[in-house]
Amino acid sequence: MRKQPNILTIAGSDSGGGAGIQGDLKTMMALGCYGMSAITALTAQNGLTVAGIEPASPDFVALQITALLAGFKIDAAKTGMLFSAPIIEAVASVLRERDFPLVVDPVCVSQSGCSLLEDDAVKALASLIIPGCDLLTPNRPEAEALTGVTVESQADLELCGKKLLALGAKAVLIKGGHMPGDIVVTDWLFIPGEIPKAMPMAKIATNNNHGTGCALSAAIACGLGQKMPLSAAVARAQRFLNGALAKSWAPGLGAGPINHGYGVTPL
Repeated sequence: MRKQPNILTIAGSDSGGGAGIQGDLKTMMALGCYGMSAITALTAQNGLTVAGIEPASPDFVALQITALLAGFKIDAAKTGMLFSAPIIEAVASVLRERDFPLVVDPVCVSQSGCSLLEDDAVKALASLIIPGCDLLTPNRPEAEALTGVTVESQADLELCGKKLLALGAKAVLIKGGHMPGDIVVTDWLFIPGEIPKAMPMAKIATNNNHGTGCALSAAIACGLGQKMPLSAAVARAQRFLNGALAKSWAPGLGAGPINHGYGVTPL
């Protein structure tokens, strides 16, 4: 009998180990889940820049997922860096008949400012991956890119949330890391028919924030795979991320990663 939920991440590889597939798998292990992966692209990167991207073929991305679906009972999944429209089409085709929760992190740009999603892939993401997903987790720039709404006020934020829900997501979490605030970071949870829910966290003063979005979405997927209600899964993921930021350090140059294992092994 399985003791750990099986959680799938469909994303790019981060050679620096802080984000992407590597960060997701560390998060899943830290939260008591068994992680598995379908790699969409290789990246050559560190805390300063993304030096190069080598995408997998769409057919091979689909084959990875198909093999996992045939060999494992998947309890939840998340998508991260999907890179191109053909890869998105391949992923959407394989996941069309899924019977597990899906968290979509619409990764567009790396922490160092490098593009991780081709321009023509944004429309494919909006039309093929977001509809029917259980949770969409954009940051402010990603939410603006998907909706065309410039978020400068609470009214803008709520309009943006409504437009994202209109794309077909069952729920949307607009992350607050790119919003103004010196003491508190507030994520906003939008669920159809409900009042938008503010979910604040204490702001951690650190430059070691590489992989925050990946970790949050992976942690939420873990919670959903563990049968937690959505709001509870988001709240636990926030606590995990907050602790990982508070205990972060820089193993190399540039932006360091969060400390995925802060609650598992001491520094």
